Amino acid sequence: MRPYFTTFYITEIVVGAEGQVTDHLHPEWANLRIISGALPVSQIRGAAPFGGVTGIVTGPTSTAVRFTTGTSRIWGIGLLPLGWAKFVAAPANAYADRLCDSAAEPAFAPLRPLVDTLFGPEPDEAAELERITRHFESLAARPLPEEARIRTVHHALVDPDVGSVADMAQRTSLPTHTLERVCRRHFGFPPSLLLRRQRFMRSLSQYMLDPSLKWIGAIDSHYHDQAQFVREFHHFMGMSPSAYAALPHPVLAGVMRARMVAAGAPVQALHDPSRD
Repeated sequence: MRPYFTTFYITEIVVGAEGQVTDHLHPEWANLRIISGALPVSQIRGAAPFGGVTGIVTGPTSTAVRFTTGTSRIWGIGLLPLGWAKFVAAPANAYADRLCDSAAEPAFAPLRPLVDTLFGPEPDEAAELERITRHFESLAARPLPEEARIRTVHHALVDPDVGSVADMAQRTSLPTHTLERVCRRHFGFPPSLLLRRQRFMRSLSQYMLDPSLKWIGAIDSHYHDQAQFVREFHHFMGMSPSAYAALPHPVLAGVMRARMVAAGAPVQALHDPSRD
């Protein structure tokens, strides 16, 4: 099942009895997060706060998600575009930049039994991981008509040498209108925005892993200049690079380092779908 997921990962957050932490999720692929303990309150820019839910589905995002939570155990299931196509009966663009209750949307009905049964009376990481694995194995027979096309597009998207829609169309041997349709339906956004997100996330992850680079040392080579990067930072994160750097990152800093070791990429958007 490796082509369908970035990782299955558990995040354990421990704060004081009345304490909370706040952090920002970066733009990423879709996720199912199942929570035991304090339920987070999350917010996508321009939307109302979203909370009180044990099973949160986040569609593909092109903006930061601010969240606040207390002591909790959170299992995350990162869905690559191929995984969304396999396990969710809805176009990805219908849920792009949205937070949803897995119990409330018909498209997520196959995920509900996992949300309802994942946690036992006591924390048991091995047993919980086994339940996640078995659940998705039970759904894996669902046909996937455009699998080869999704794989081809994704491989082009994560190639840092592919810097334009024309490059992407040439690499995938797809007409531009077909590439546009495949990207919207299975990746959530048009190819131009996806490529901008890749370029931005390459830069942000470089800085997060090594702040000594400063922003100027982390900026991707496809940016024309620093001013363009600053504009893109505002677009994707809703704040300036300096404002973001000044914030604490109590959850994401550790998660990125752990993902780098376990999955070979510090953030979901940069995950290579062909990596063993």
